[in-house]
Amino acid sequence: MTLVAADLPPPGDDARAASAALGAVIAAEIAARGGWIPFARYMELALYQPGLGYYAGGSHKFGDHQAGGDFLTAPELTPLFGRALARQVAQVIAASTPQVIEAGAGSGRLAVDLLSGLDALGCLPERYRILELSGELRARQQAMLAEQAPHYADRVEWLDALPERFSGCLVGNEVLDAMPTHVVHWSGGEGDIMEGGVGVVDGRLVAAERPARGALLEAARALPQETPYRGEISLAVRSWVSDLSRRLERGAMILIDYGLPRHELYHPQRDGGTLRCHYRHRVHDDPFWFPGLSDITSHVDFTAVAEAGFDAGLEVLGYASQSNFLLNCGIGDLLQEEKVGAPQGLAAVAGDTASAVDLRARGAVNVLISPNEMGELFKVIALGRGVPGPLVGFARGDRVHAL
Repeated sequence: MTLVAADLPPPGDDARAASAALGAVIAAEIAARGGWIPFARYMELALYQPGLGYYAGGSHKFGDHQAGGDFLTAPELTPLFGRALARQVAQVIAASTPQVIEAGAGSGRLAVDLLSGLDALGCLPERYRILELSGELRARQQAMLAEQAPHYADRVEWLDALPERFSGCLVGNEVLDAMPTHVVHWSGGEGDIMEGGVGVVDGRLVAAERPARGALLEAARALPQETPYRGEISLAVRSWVSDLSRRLERGAMILIDYGLPRHELYHPQRDGGTLRCHYRHRVHDDPFWFPGLSDITSHVDFTAVAEAGFDAGLEVLGYASQSNFLLNCGIGDLLQEEKVGAPQGLAAVAGDTASAVDLRARGAVNVLISPNEMGELFKVIALGRGVPGPLVGFARGDRVHAL
């Protein structure tokens, strides 16, 4: 159950000021565009407006309560996530080109762990490129790599845009859910299908609807619904995957996120949509609460992801729950190896007993693979060209048939 804004911890004065500045930018654009903008555009501004948006400002996003973060991603929980993923990446680059692109690298934690894992497998890529549009996050990634993996510095570079063509493996962990999404209301009335947007009333940002049109209307009509129904359609996700697919000459993209196949995502019992906001490890459902201070996400339509890749000439190489994927990639074996080897050294540094380190590692892995935690909520999809299968991550529990 999500919280209402009144239940959230109040932001500080600096955060309030930054949010007010962003709100003014959004209000000005709404006025310039006749009093209304699509929710997808509002989400884009709230998350990515230079210097003010959630991912473009200076606030701490990733980490636990003590670190002041808003949420934890899988790489932040344990390095075993990246080391397990490395086994799949190694298979892809061995069959294509020793090049890796990570899209949206967050704190840089996954880059450190992937490089370390690939090194341990004897499969270090010649180049590890990070596509990151946020200057603040790019600085954090550079600091993380300089501190924890300086010996890989000559292999890492940052990109402002995807290359025209590339071969190798692209990795995206929790990238798709934060792409701007359109809000849609299948009304069943005279208006038929409405698009959710944002207006201004008495100086406040408020939700407002207009008839859907263009590509959004076409996509909405392709989704049969029991009306009335509310949900989201991310044209941005479809466009990004399609564009990426056309650039991929040989290799695969491994995309990890929370979401569902289309028939489950748009189930009649899921009326109300999946749009959620994250702030200080709390989930709420008011995207207009202090714009720029909360992450805004929605579940990924993995059927749309598969279709976008397939239509651009890629093969759907696998689709599985995160739990099955990580188990196939040997996360259990890696946990056992860590218990036998690393904990003594880690315990000496942290001042903990080896058993305490082992318990933390086991607890983190349990969060990653438990059906009641991230194991079933998160899915992994692989789209590729010229890569022979089967891929190790989908050896058991492949659900391509469910897309």
